[in-house]
Amino acid sequence: MKYLYVFLLASIISCNNPSNLKPNQLRIGTFKTFIKDGNYESLATRNDSIQIETFDKKKDTFYIKWKSNFEYILLKKNPKNDLDKKEFIVKITGVKQNSYTFTAYFKGSNYKQKGKAIKIN
Repeated sequence: MKYLYVFLLASIISCNNPSNLKPNQLRIGTFKTFIKDGNYESLATRNDSIQIETFDKKKDTFYIKWKSNFEYILLKKNPKNDLDKKEFIVKITGVKQNSYTFTAYFKGSNYKQKGKAIKIN
C-alpha cells in the first residue's frame, strides 16, 4: 500500500499543472500539435477513445487507450504497414494554460519525439 502512495505522489509531481486546464480536459477537443525537432505540425480532434488527425493533408484515425491522465496510447485504426501496427505512446510532461508538452515514441523504440499541443477547441 505504501508503494501505491509513492506512485500516486510521483504521478502528481511529474505532471506540472499550474493552469486552469485540467488533465481530464485533455481527453476531448481539438489540438494543434508541434514536434520540437522538426517542422511538423498536425491537427487532431479527439474524444475519449478516438482521435482523428490531419498531417500533411492526410487524415488518420487512431484508437486511444488512456493509461492515466498523463499517458495515453494511440493505435492506428487502419494500419498500412508494420510501423502503423505499433502502439504510439504519449506521455504528457507538463500542462500550462491551454497547452501541454509531451514525449512520444513507438513501443519498443528508443527514438523519442518531444512536442507541444495547444487546445484550440
